[in-house]
Amino acid sequence: MTKIADLRSQTTDQLGDQLLSLKKEQFNLRFQAATGQLEKTHRVSEVRKDIARISTLMREKKAS
Repeated sequence: MTKIADLRSQTTDQLGDQLLSLKKEQFNLRFQAATGQLEKTHRVSEVRKDIARISTLMREKKAS
């Protein structure tokens, strides 16, 4: 889980790259869950929340 203070210090480009990698991880986790190979089920919700944090922060930075 990523802390919001760590995210605020990053640029929008860095946040975009991190968002892209989290979305890829989310896809892979969903694929693993569908095939019954998912071991760390808690990681699905962690990734989803991290994506929401980054999206919110990017929206805040665009607004200001």
